Amino acid sequence: MKYTRAKILSNKKIVDGIYEMVVAEDSIVKPGQFYMLKHQGGTLLPRPISISESKDGKITFVYATVGKGTQEFATLTENDYIDLTGPLGNGFDIDRKYGNVALVAGGIGIAPMVMLARELRKRNKGMKLDLYAGFRDEIYLTNEMCEYINEGYVSTNTGKYGHHGFITDILKVDEYDTVLCCGPEVMMKKVVEMCKMHGVQVFISMEKHMACGVGACLVCTCKTKDGNKRTCKDGPVFRGEDVIFND
Repeated sequence: MKYTRAKILSNKKIVDGIYEMVVAEDSIVKPGQFYMLKHQGGTLLPRPISISESKDGKITFVYATVGKGTQEFATLTENDYIDLTGPLGNGFDIDRKYGNVALVAGGIGIAPMVMLARELRKRNKGMKLDLYAGFRDEIYLTNEMCEYINEGYVSTNTGKYGHHGFITDILKVDEYDTVLCCGPEVMMKKVVEMCKMHGVQVFISMEKHMACGVGACLVCTCKTKDGNKRTCKDGPVFRGEDVIFND
């Protein structure tokens, strides 16, 4: 982990409410890790943003403008600077033997799946690696994953693209040995239940409000079978069966 002021190389809207920011930052990162981002002179607390891609001395963040902090990020332009703390969290174990894998993403939860798919494919050319991605209306980042996956399945709440409904409606967990998942908690709870039913191992990346990103403030506490865990420090990736979801 390190603190740095990074130069913004690009910051563009890719669909309504979703932006892609590329910064000059050369660190060793794992899929599923994140940075705390803060614009100097802006909101008091930094915001946790997942790493979508990291290569060639550049890190790509994809974020949703859901509050004042991320709305400030959207106003930044090329050659501006942003404060970074990271990389943080434990990320996905890309060297683990997963067998056949389904990547399941909901909304902005697709962001870490790009780098995850690339790294998994790099390590196992012959593995079955499929993507299931659910969105409200517009889809994004699916094209960036085409070269790494075998098959891709999309759903939208509005029916504009793919299946009209939820991605869990068309997820065939029984065809996989492992599911790797990131997205809204209600979706991940459903995925974990489906995996338990079919005896499929599942790892989920939790999304929680954070203040410090290093485990000191306990804002991002997550309930597990082994007691409360800090999403930023002990996670954000946990075994699905270990997490106790809110009803």
